[in-house]
Amino acid sequence: MAIIGETVPGVVTARPGVTWAAIFAGAVVATAVTVMLTALGSGIGFAWVSPNTATNPSPIAFTVTAAIWLIIVQWVASFFGGYLAGRLRPATGQGLHHDEVMFRDTAAGFVAWAVTALLVLALLTTGLGSVLGSVGKAASALVESSATSSASSPMAPSSYMLDKMFRPSRNSAQTSSPAAKAEAGRILATEVVGPLDPQDHDYLVQLVEAQTGLAPADATGRVDQAVADENQMIAKAKQAANVARKAAAYFALYTFFSMLVGAFIACVAGAIGGRQRDTY
Repeated sequence: MAIIGETVPGVVTARPGVTWAAIFAGAVVATAVTVMLTALGSGIGFAWVSPNTATNPSPIAFTVTAAIWLIIVQWVASFFGGYLAGRLRPATGQGLHHDEVMFRDTAAGFVAWAVTALLVLALLTTGLGSVLGSVGKAASALVESSATSSASSPMAPSSYMLDKMFRPSRNSAQTSSPAAKAEAGRILATEVVGPLDPQDHDYLVQLVEAQTGLAPADATGRVDQAVADENQMIAKAKQAANVARKAAAYFALYTFFSMLVGAFIACVAGAIGGRQRDTY
């Protein structure tokens, strides 16, 4: 008969495979490292861009650099979290195969990585997330200010453009009506979906001629200039939207691959931590 507390040969006395205390310890450390390195990256980003210079990096360059930094953050934090989860996990006891011990240490690192991802996601939805989001929005605004300043509202022509088109001639003291400007703005806004209809163009010429007292040739020139300005503004808006789309796509892809490699690093770090635990 076996005595209580005595190890019986051939009987496995292993501990449970999942040790949540070690996993949460590694996840908390990994989350802290993530926040610390993210704050460092934000400081570097603010030092890189400035509203007082026109040589700011392009949105694509800024996004790629930020994504590379997030990859570094993910890898470093994953190593710390996985290593501590494997190192702090209690010894499994006697009777377990070496491969099973390594699997449990690796799994501890992987679960610590998953818990870290959930903790970071929770932080992003709280006040800290609002602060980090404000940092990102401010940096993006600095980078994209030159690209979006003239394309902030592509569906509605600017008031200056309409005022310029309806500016009265030198020999005329009349002022254009707000209704005429509003109608002209709606007509010009149709260029977003395609070229201006010839009938709308002729109507705009008549409208400008009636409101400003200009000769037909001068009114036609003003309308043509307004149409060209509107087309240029629409082109800039589309270019800015395309740049933002590419930046978002790059950021999402870099985030996915960084998390994928981070999970692998956490698993390897957990195995390393478990091996050193058993050695020392």
